[in-house]
Amino acid sequence: MKLARNLALSYAILAAHRLRTFLSMLGIIVGVGAVVLMVAAGRGAEKRILDRIRDMGTNLIVVNAGQTRIVAGRQRQMATVTTLVADDGKAIVTNCPSVRLAAPAISKKLSVRFGSENANTNVVGMTPDGFRIRNIETASGRFFDAEESRGRRRVAILGPTVVKNLFGADDPVGQRLRIGRVPFEVVGVTRPKGMDANGADQDDLIIVPLATAMRRLFNVTYVDRIYVQAAHADALYRAEKEIRDLLRQRHRLRGRPDDFTIQNQATLLKTERETSRSMTLLVGGAAGISLLVGGVGILAVMLISVRERTGEIGLRRAAGARKRDIRNQFLLEAAILSCTGGIIGVLSGVAGALVLSRLGYWETVVSWPAAGGGFLFSASLGIVFGIYPALRAAELEPIEALRAQ
Repeated sequence: MKLARNLALSYAILAAHRLRTFLSMLGIIVGVGAVVLMVAAGRGAEKRILDRIRDMGTNLIVVNAGQTRIVAGRQRQMATVTTLVADDGKAIVTNCPSVRLAAPAISKKLSVRFGSENANTNVVGMTPDGFRIRNIETASGRFFDAEESRGRRRVAILGPTVVKNLFGADDPVGQRLRIGRVPFEVVGVTRPKGMDANGADQDDLIIVPLATAMRRLFNVTYVDRIYVQAAHADALYRAEKEIRDLLRQRHRLRGRPDDFTIQNQATLLKTERETSRSMTLLVGGAAGISLLVGGVGILAVMLISVRERTGEIGLRRAAGARKRDIRNQFLLEAAILSCTGGIIGVLSGVAGALVLSRLGYWETVVSWPAAGGGFLFSASLGIVFGIYPALRAAELEPIEALRAQ
């Protein structure tokens, strides 16, 4: 009953100074809203990157020829290495129990022509199992099969970017184009996949049978990489070890460093997730600084309130109010300011995140734990910054307070 009276009195006092009350809550509102919005944006960026990595394939391991490094944000092979061959892919499937599928591949930028249209695009030679490993689907037409691959058939599957550059809005299936000087029949078009984790366009490519690419286009006996699918997600690290041991044995690397690089999708996912979360915490922490500014605002407003209400405090003390009653009254007002500001801030941050996502400016994922944490932090700040004004009000002597009035 007493708490209800104090609440009603606190709301009445705060409502009597609406502008001052709003300005004192503004720092809390902005701080909590910024925390919720920034964390949502950070988690959205994390989700987008992780989705791109998963789009590269299911339970994917990539064996690259030679040593690779990230240069200008993209993976680059440091030197041409010819020791990785298509038979290594067959050996991996045969001798590695944790591996389900393997698809040797080779790629190179080549000039492609259809009619009067020309484009330089990434031509990928790959075995049919690569479509399953890399989660590639057709938007129209079909994939080439194992028989066409063994027979070195001149068939091609185009990415959406290539279709747009060469054919515009026309259906390319059944048409013939030239890759370099070699004519190919278009048998299919892939579904759009967008950018990969390195920022490369996954739709700007042409896929042809591996044997056709090695013999008719590139005239080589080696491959750039082998796409490997582990038996299941828990077998990724075990499969990586089996592949490394097998290739070192096949390439006779006793006492020498690897002449290949293995990229494990699980490692990529873990690294990207840790990086994204670190950035989210950093941005969210920077936004949380404004919460401290809001707490200082509450401190200033409460000190002004104590000065203005000196006479009221004196009357209440003279009428029998105890020090703790005065202290609790001012603490309650500070808590109301911070909690109300926190609620409005959470709602504002969630609304801002939804608007950004809906309008397509930025993909966001609202973190309710972050929203709840922001609210609890704001409520705690209100109480912490309200303690000093409350104690100062409680320590006023009735006679001194009435005399000041």
